[in-house]
Amino acid sequence: MNKSEIIKSIENAELRETPLEFNVGDTVRVSAKIKEGNRERIQVFEGTVIKVQGTGSRQTFTVRKNSNGVGVEKTWPVNSPLVEKVDVVRRGKVRRAKLYYLRDRVGKAAKVKEIVK
Repeated sequence: MNKSEIIKSIENAELRETPLEFNVGDTVRVSAKIKEGNRERIQVFEGTVIKVQGTGSRQTFTVRKNSNGVGVEKTWPVNSPLVEKVDVVRRGKVRRAKLYYLRDRVGKAAKVKEIVK
């Protein structure tokens, strides 16, 4: 086995058993573990997925929300043990892979259309 095969086998061992199912443009509720001193709690972050990048164990996703008029973005590794679960609140209809244009928009203009089934 060469180095790249060893690295791939280690990375594949770190993958989640059940993959997260969401896309760019979806509104998601991310439950993340927060450690404060010796206590651990779960904090919920709800916003729009503006990008998903990488593959395998290095895959990350970024969620953006407006909090008191200030835009807040957080990036999490998909396979992190700190990400408890990701719930899809709303499915978004977008035609881009990265929604950086939402950073310049405020209020209703920052909304993503919902997929109606």
